[in-house]
Amino acid sequence: MSNVLVNKYNIAGPRYTSYPTVPYWDSATFSLEKWKQSLKKSFEESNATEGISLYIHLPFCESLCTFCGCNKRITKQHSVESPYIKAVLKEWQLYLNLFDEKPVIKELHLGGGTPTFFSPEHLTQLIQGIFEGATCAENHEFSFEGHPNNTTKEHLQALYDVGFRRVSYGVQDYNETVQKAIHRIQPFENVKRATELAREIGYTSVGHDIIFGLPFQTFEHVQETILKTKELLPDRLAFYSYAHVPWIKGNGQRGFKESDLPSPALKRKQYELGKQLLAEVGYEEIGMDHFALKSDSLYKSMVSGDLHRNFMGYTASKTQAMIGLGVSSISDSWYGFAQNVKDIESYYKLLAEDVIPVYRGHILNDEDLIIRKHILNLMCRFKTTWTSDTLYFDELPDALIKLKEMERDGLLLINKNSIEVTAKGQPFVRNICMAFDVLLQRKQPDTQLFSMTI
Repeated sequence: MSNVLVNKYNIAGPRYTSYPTVPYWDSATFSLEKWKQSLKKSFEESNATEGISLYIHLPFCESLCTFCGCNKRITKQHSVESPYIKAVLKEWQLYLNLFDEKPVIKELHLGGGTPTFFSPEHLTQLIQGIFEGATCAENHEFSFEGHPNNTTKEHLQALYDVGFRRVSYGVQDYNETVQKAIHRIQPFENVKRATELAREIGYTSVGHDIIFGLPFQTFEHVQETILKTKELLPDRLAFYSYAHVPWIKGNGQRGFKESDLPSPALKRKQYELGKQLLAEVGYEEIGMDHFALKSDSLYKSMVSGDLHRNFMGYTASKTQAMIGLGVSSISDSWYGFAQNVKDIESYYKLLAEDVIPVYRGHILNDEDLIIRKHILNLMCRFKTTWTSDTLYFDELPDALIKLKEMERDGLLLINKNSIEVTAKGQPFVRNICMAFDVLLQRKQPDTQLFSMTI
């Protein structure tokens, strides 16, 4: 990749797990009642035909990883497990009270934090509690994030027994210097053990998360990590750029100096190397920063055109409604977004008052919905069209003018009623989406809100 292009387009920009992006939500006109109505509408339209998705945030970790941008609570006191499980099930019941029929759960994901901080018994109690008021879709996909150091055979078996078939492990990097800098010490042997255990039990998709652009990370470190990853041949991979946002995450991302981070040009070389090595053993690139073997459901969804992107990242199937449970979780009804309070004490207090613990959100207007479709098309299929009036918006001509320079740089093709991202332009898809982001164009932020795009 040209250093000229990297330097030109390496600017702060959203990752577009939603549109509008969270900093541009209109929380002033949002209300819990509007959110409930939005979700009820979506549920009535889609539950019987496609089911819903459920994301459950389990925030506890025993130690702090300094690369992490997630909402977490650091503790070694496992007495926190049971009260939190009860609170999540209470929140779920408040949502069940909104519906006239049982939800059909098609997709369920446990994120964190560290889900495997919780005991196998408590995780089983959580999932069984969820299904006391719901049914399971025939073609469901249940997944969880496992820490290689503490994911036991008992964890894997317990979740397998309640329907889980996919697990992803956070690897990040195998180099000891890098691991010390990000406070995530986990030998290759631990990842190998956790990966092989999952396969022995019967998991059909094992994923690894790898990050490039970490502090002290060299070209050779990425090469070593990818080569070791190839030995285990996970079914899918997230291979993504470290998002350095210390102004948002505070001390959790100030465990090293800015000068310890690789340059943008080196980061892209790290990515290109990883992409090349992965292609050699049959990995296909999926959307932005994801790879999968052809046998994995993520690749199959890309081929069939069903690939979707939401707050859980890329998913193999789309549901119109996604409910987030737990502190900081974000829900999506397609017509609106809602985020839960971020601290556990406020979460417990609202639930004790029988209040769904939402503190901000956004209800999408007609323009939002149109632009959301375009950005989803670009992020999932690298192309979008506006052949009908339903996909046209007033500022589309301005967006196309902004994209002209990218077309001259060979990053995309602008046709009469469509644009298509070229292979050269795929690493810059976030920049391309920004041209469609009318809220961002109308009001550029005064301070940096997003990580760099390259």
